[in-house]
Amino acid sequence: MAAHVLRLRLALLFGTLRGDSRHIVRVVLGILILVVATVGGCWALLSLADAPDSVMIAVTVLGGSAVTLGFALAPLIGGVTDPLDPRRFSVFGLPAPRLAGVLALIGFVSVPTFVLVALSACAAVVWAEHGVAVPAAVLGAVLQVTTCVLIARVCMALTSMFLAERRSRELSGLFALTILVVVVPVGVFLASLEWDGVVPTQLTEAAETLALTPLGAAVAFPGLLAVGSADAWTSLLVSSGTIAGLGLIWLWLVHRILTTTERPVATRERGGLGWFAVAPGTPGGAIAARSLMYWFSDRRYIANLVIIPIAAGLTMVPLLIAGVPLQVVVLIPVPLAALFLGWLPHNDLAYDSTAVWMHFASGIRGFSDRIGRLVPILLIGIPALAIAIPFAISVHGRWALLPAMVGVCASLFLCALGLSSISSVAWPYAASRPGESPFQQPQRTGSGGAIAQAVVMLGALALSAPALWWSWIALTDDIEAATMALWGGVATGFVVLLFGIGVGSAVFRRRGGRLMEFAEST
Repeated sequence: MAAHVLRLRLALLFGTLRGDSRHIVRVVLGILILVVATVGGCWALLSLADAPDSVMIAVTVLGGSAVTLGFALAPLIGGVTDPLDPRRFSVFGLPAPRLAGVLALIGFVSVPTFVLVALSACAAVVWAEHGVAVPAAVLGAVLQVTTCVLIARVCMALTSMFLAERRSRELSGLFALTILVVVVPVGVFLASLEWDGVVPTQLTEAAETLALTPLGAAVAFPGLLAVGSADAWTSLLVSSGTIAGLGLIWLWLVHRILTTTERPVATRERGGLGWFAVAPGTPGGAIAARSLMYWFSDRRYIANLVIIPIAAGLTMVPLLIAGVPLQVVVLIPVPLAALFLGWLPHNDLAYDSTAVWMHFASGIRGFSDRIGRLVPILLIGIPALAIAIPFAISVHGRWALLPAMVGVCASLFLCALGLSSISSVAWPYAASRPGESPFQQPQRTGSGGAIAQAVVMLGALALSAPALWWSWIALTDDIEAATMALWGGVATGFVVLLFGIGVGSAVFRRRGGRLMEFAEST
């Protein structure tokens, strides 16, 4: 059976070279690019033969951990159908242990695995040059490749079980956005490090930590042996245990897949629903999906999002003209952007116009309405701040201020969101109707709009005063205050956010009739 499945796998691999000429050209170009990248990676590894052990450990452990994580995340992001899905073999009545073993073995036959084998072989050669016994270097490479293959098999199976019905462009975009939020700050941090001929302490500590985790234990084993560290055997145990655990999970998943029936899903149910196919099937999920569609398609929302970075960036101009150093001025726009982002939903109910009647007619609870409306701005604001904060700190030059910046931004953003949850139902004011220009002024006068805007803006600043004060102390006097700014800002923000959602829910329920009258009159 193994030989038959292997022939099927090879036929699938070579089958990608069939098709029209444009498809073949794309495949051949992709293969050539991959070959060039693999050769470049192998050359880079082999060039480390004369490098110190500490440099080799940092490069291999950090790089190997990233590769392992990539094998785990690729099935979630790519959305590619698994050609070795155990469901395809369910009609043959094969025992689950036998089928799991064969599919795990054939999993080594793939283009990404071939690339990984080449890189792992080069790393083993380099470690042998560093004095590591050849069997130990080879063992590390084998453990790394096996870990990556098994974790890819497990994640492929989980994706087919739980995400196949919700696979969509929106879901893949969320996964990609999550990775971007992690990769960009880490990349900015690494780019800001000063090597000065030695491995920075931060990278050494990160490599030492990853060497004892399932992500980097296998690739760290030869390096720890090279420096005579006692943690080498701990890494070997962690790596072996990881492979054993992944093997058991893979066996259970194959048994589960073979003994359960996949729910038939209509074609129209699989696609075409956009965010509704991604969001949970709850009232809050439906409101979140509808709000996401509005935020990414309605020009009124898009205009607000575009204005925020421009307004925050313009605050730097007068300060720079006045002679304030760039290292200080660069710390101002990001907190302002956090405040503006949290302030945006303060009148979102008015943006619905008469469509808000659906929420009251369907009897939706205020909690579901408040939570659902916050989802879009959270999905936009958190990644934006996670990327902007490290950039600001890297320009400033003192990474010790990072906790303070996170605390201030979290406090301003979450406090403004909490107050906006109250403001949008307690003091809504006329806004431009759907389809109108976002800069068109509604034909209605009154001071309610100014009051609502001021309450949210000034209230968020007042509630964030402790975090701002601790951050100022960290900047000008005692850097230890940055920790207080972090935890104080995060705690304050979450408390105000939960309070705002609770109060906003109660006001939404009590003022349903008046809100309907407001929607009709504007």
